[in-house]
Amino acid sequence: MKLAVVAANGKAGRLIVKEALDRGFDVTAFVRSANKTAAAQSVQKDLMDLTADDLAGFDAVVDAFGTWDPAQFPMQTTTSQHLCDVLSGTDTRLLIVGGAGSLYVNPEHTMQLLQTPDFPDEYKAMAQSQADELSALRTRDDVKWTFVSPAADFQPEGERTGSYLLAGEEFTTNDRGESAVSYADYAIAMVDEIESGNHIQQRISVLGK
Repeated sequence: MKLAVVAANGKAGRLIVKEALDRGFDVTAFVRSANKTAAAQSVQKDLMDLTADDLAGFDAVVDAFGTWDPAQFPMQTTTSQHLCDVLSGTDTRLLIVGGAGSLYVNPEHTMQLLQTPDFPDEYKAMAQSQADELSALRTRDDVKWTFVSPAADFQPEGERTGSYLLAGEEFTTNDRGESAVSYADYAIAMVDEIESGNHIQQRISVLGK
């Protein structure tokens, strides 16, 4: 399996690179600055400058771009749409590291988690940017995309338990009523999804057991 991880220097990107390497994938890290991942193969180039030639021959591309800078929130959509344009009409899968705020809280799928009264105000703008990103992806039938939402409590330093629950469009909790997952377990789920090739043009979600 030949995998490209874009924006690979981030915490999620680095763990996805490591998980894929541990399984024997041929991984190339695409980074804007010096490579901080475990990948021996890397390309130093801004995401928005990537071309079809850069990503040719990969079985899958992971978009691990993320930002905490409000001025950069629109880039969530801009970057993933650029990758869609680059991969348009190819068999290469595009897997997006998404957010939890866009998960639905009712079976009618009319209300998202970010729209609920208890959703923290400080995270609403970021969550909305990721919801906008997903909405834009849903318009693309020319790309084999998958949007992978983590649990509400996405833990950068959480332990790697080696297990997780896979869910769909709706906000889900485990048997203890918790919606949490470590970055390490999320990376396992992401690489599992790459291996299985399921959920083309769908959003899925991942939470800890």
